[in-house]
Amino acid sequence: MRFILSIRSLFFALVLLAISAASSAQFGVGISIGIAPPELPIYEQPICPQDGYIWTPGYWAYGDEDYYWVPGTWVMAPQVGYLWTPGYWGGDGDDYIFHQGYWGTEVGFYGGISYGYGYFGHGYEGGRWDNGHFDYNQSVSNVNVNVIHNVYNTRVENNTTINRVSYNGGNGGVQARATSQEETAGRQRHIAPVAAQTEHVQSARANPELRASANHGKPPIAATAKPGAFRGSGVVAAREGGTVHTTPAASANNNARPKSETARPNTETSRPAVQSSRPSVDTNRPPAETTRPSPVVHARDLPPPERIAAPNTGNARQDRRYQQQQQKLQTHQVNDRQKLQTRQEQDHQRVPQTPANQPRQQQMEQQHQQQTQQLVQKHTQQQQQLQQRQQPAARQNAPRQDKSKPADH
Repeated sequence: MRFILSIRSLFFALVLLAISAASSAQFGVGISIGIAPPELPIYEQPICPQDGYIWTPGYWAYGDEDYYWVPGTWVMAPQVGYLWTPGYWGGDGDDYIFHQGYWGTEVGFYGGISYGYGYFGHGYEGGRWDNGHFDYNQSVSNVNVNVIHNVYNTRVENNTTINRVSYNGGNGGVQARATSQEETAGRQRHIAPVAAQTEHVQSARANPELRASANHGKPPIAATAKPGAFRGSGVVAAREGGTVHTTPAASANNNARPKSETARPNTETSRPAVQSSRPSVDTNRPPAETTRPSPVVHARDLPPPERIAAPNTGNARQDRRYQQQQQKLQTHQVNDRQKLQTRQEQDHQRVPQTPANQPRQQQMEQQHQQQTQQLVQKHTQQQQQLQQRQQPAARQNAPRQDKSKPADH
């Protein structure tokens, strides 16, 4: 347990280091990958589990020195009227940076990536909100009309994923830019991925079968009916895999842009992450990521909190209580982060990005960085305090060796 605590402390220390670096020049240290993400696999959409769920497409994420597939899944909207803007990889020269998805009243820019099932590069054609109820487009979304009656049928020309490229820009990426409507949507109030989505990503990362080096671009779990439900009838395997890139694509203008240039078509910033290193003999895995300047770190840029296993005391009742304490703390911290993110995004709306507002923007960004740093410190202390309270009881309940029994000779 002490080992887990030390790793947790190191993780947050590195995040604080990124925030400190950002505060000096309004630029932080983000994660950029030198290998393009694999192509999107082809899979069937699971049937919508119940009314109010919105489809969130699958995508390739990166962690532990490998790309891994996050299965597409149906997610309950956090609020009435909110839609999902998928995350996407953006190519910048020879680097690829992931832009996190979010919930909002309008769909923003997601790189022009054709994820399919309503997400064909711009907007969402799989359904719409109408008087507080979500109506499903039956020509795009897989719904059971005997269970869900609020449906309509509007044909969409591109209702299949034809272009399977999974990143925007760079060499060979989708050459799409944000529309004015998408830029406006990017500046509106957002809600970060809900707890069910965060846990869904963590489960995908922990599943070795979903790593590109293992499934070669054809994940055995391509989509699920609900977040984290990786077993059962709602699980769908990929019907066709995609190309897994193993070497950087050649580019004639690798050094054409200065490192400080950050112009990209969207308003979302790349989230920093700390990747753990592990030994590997697989030569097909992409090389370790490199650090590069990226936009400042806000609450939305922080990596998702990692679940810490409660001590195994040998007492089932005690273990359940500890697990409930960990879950309660994690839920509380996710709510804290979402509240801070909402306040910071409201600040951005009040201070538009114009040359005249630059002094106010600089002051505002410094305040945001301080707020984010204080939040990280607070959450680190809370985790440490909880683990310290649970450790003594775990040692007390640990099985002890019977010293009265003589040793065998």
